[in-house]
Amino acid sequence: MQGIYYLIKGLIIGISIAAPVGPIGILCIRRTLAQGRIIGFFSGLGAATADALYGAIAGFGLTFLSNFLIGQQMWLRLIGGGLLCLIGVKTFLSKPVEQRGSLEGNSLWSAYLSTFFLTVTNPMTILFFAAVFAGLGVGNASDHYVSAGILVLGVFIGSASWWLILSGFTGLLRGMLNSKRLQWLNRVAGLIIIVFGLAAFLSLMR
Repeated sequence: MQGIYYLIKGLIIGISIAAPVGPIGILCIRRTLAQGRIIGFFSGLGAATADALYGAIAGFGLTFLSNFLIGQQMWLRLIGGGLLCLIGVKTFLSKPVEQRGSLEGNSLWSAYLSTFFLTVTNPMTILFFAAVFAGLGVGNASDHYVSAGILVLGVFIGSASWWLILSGFTGLLRGMLNSKRLQWLNRVAGLIIIVFGLAAFLSLMR
């Protein structure tokens, strides 16, 4: 019964982390409209994996690793901001004709890994999970590892479910877009992603 409690908690946490619109959400929507539901879902799946990874670090009490990552947040933000700017420029310059090609395994892995690295460059997520796990009383002792594991699993399932829903609903609109509208979508999405990247750089000046 307690396991179900932590699983449901994890589902709620996972959805609450994934749902706010940010650079990953913009990427997921844009890729779904340009390349289809599977690419969009794999983009979100990369973010869900990174969230689960940070949740596991906090939940299993790997303080030495979390402290190291938090200590390197300046470099991680620089990397994350740079990646966002590069992806934003690439998105802005993308041609719709090139995006209607066949789906390849490399495209899936590229979509997955890009959002994984974008999400993992935000080490402050560890602090969020540490606060949540402490509040629920898990992750601080060896006999709580099972509860922490179930909670992390719930976070991953909840986050992945959100990306599945988002890519699914967004995919319904794909047929309404012609090449001209996709071109404008690329430009708008690219600019928004670049702004997120610049904001990451500006956050280092605080």
